[in-house]
Amino acid sequence: MDFVNEDIDNYAYDHTQIEDDLLWRLELETYDQLEIPQMLTGRIEGRLLKMLAQLVEAKRIIEIGTFGGYSALSMAEALPDSGYLITCEMDPVAIQFAQRFFDESPHGKKIVLKEGPALDTLKTLTGSFDMAFIDADKENYLNYYEALLPLMRPGGLIVVDNVLWGGRVLNPQETSDHAIHRFNHRVKDDHRVEKVMLTIRDGVSLLRKR
Repeated sequence: MDFVNEDIDNYAYDHTQIEDDLLWRLELETYDQLEIPQMLTGRIEGRLLKMLAQLVEAKRIIEIGTFGGYSALSMAEALPDSGYLITCEMDPVAIQFAQRFFDESPHGKKIVLKEGPALDTLKTLTGSFDMAFIDADKENYLNYYEALLPLMRPGGLIVVDNVLWGGRVLNPQETSDHAIHRFNHRVKDDHRVEKVMLTIRDGVSLLRKR
């Protein structure tokens, strides 16, 4: 994720809106209790997700990949009391961890945590969503995208994490490298969405449904 000079990255971090105490504790406990803690969304991307949800005036959000719950809680902050966020996760350890923080948060009542394969959950959903966040197994990114797009309202926003994949998209070697590279190229040529790729953390793409 070292795409930006560390001093500049720290400067951006210090000048980004501070998260609440619950999210700060969630971050600390993520590094203490969960495997691969660097998967944590963190302050900069978390505040970005909240602001994007506010800008699209989201009332219904779907998230693929809960992990510790940081991103879900960040987006839920932006939802009205009548809104809700569905988040999908396979790992029972992550589910238990995230649900504990959802239960503590005043925004947790807006979050519905679905255990099991996200593609199965997506098949059960109807209506239209205002925003989606993809941050799960990279090999299924294209499948998640194709399943999500019909569920998005016109003008709806899909946010995709890890699209630079540590820089390995420049010279793909592993299966996950090739999966992200294929996803990026498919989206680049997809006229159903407007798109911009940002060099935030491990790369974030914003895809707006036409």
